[in-house]
Amino acid sequence: MSTLVEAAFFDLDKTVIARASMAAYGPALHRAGYLSAQMAVRAAWGQLLFRFFGADESSMDRARRTALRLAAGWDQDDLSRIAREHLAEVIEPVVYDEALDLLAHHRAEGRLLVLVSASPVEIVAPLAEHLGVDDFIATRPEVDDDGRYTGDVEFYAQGPAKAEAIENLAQKLGVNLAGSWAYSDSMTDLPMLDSVGHPVVVNPDRDLRRAAEIRGWPIREFQNPVPLSDRVPIKTNWVVATTLTTLVLFGAIAAIRRVRRGTDQI
Repeated sequence: MSTLVEAAFFDLDKTVIARASMAAYGPALHRAGYLSAQMAVRAAWGQLLFRFFGADESSMDRARRTALRLAAGWDQDDLSRIAREHLAEVIEPVVYDEALDLLAHHRAEGRLLVLVSASPVEIVAPLAEHLGVDDFIATRPEVDDDGRYTGDVEFYAQGPAKAEAIENLAQKLGVNLAGSWAYSDSMTDLPMLDSVGHPVVVNPDRDLRRAAEIRGWPIREFQNPVPLSDRVPIKTNWVVATTLTTLVLFGAIAAIRRVRRGTDQI
């Protein structure tokens, strides 16, 4: 049997990426007929709210699931075409400089680099390629035989499912989890952090910070977001798959509208 290798597993949002570009394709999708003008404006407003006030994990979980339902019937290839044609309009995601340094450090140490995210594979796969990581774990939306989203999910990479996927990947690639590292900001990733010998929390939420203090885990604060192209030259095909990031926002918008309707009926 070959010698086991070590790996470094990185959560994506708020660990590698400093902010979400959820509304990046709002104007383009509006012109293509996917969004009304009102929703395009709300998308831009929602991006500001998320950037400055954030969102807890349960809210983001509901938003992701709602977004997939709202995307039912949308053509995957058509969204990719829109992304390519409107590249110049995309707000480039910002990554933490410290995260890029860590990726470079673990790469130099010979460890496998793995992104682990609840975001759809359409977002995570091109980013993983762009950052030069070795593998990734992501949510897989269901697509029908015609290449359209069904609204269902084949695999949702969240909570214990992340840890299970990490263990499966470790068996497949011969990874020594006891000698491996994991980085995350969210309490929902506690199973993922528990699955490795070197867990590190990054910009943790309140519950994860408390858990890390009890366990004596390192706590790191990433505070230096930089444009990705400052460190890694942008490739045109990287942004193709990020269209679904906008869908996360649709879920938040839908939730707000349901709350408002409920208030009006009181």
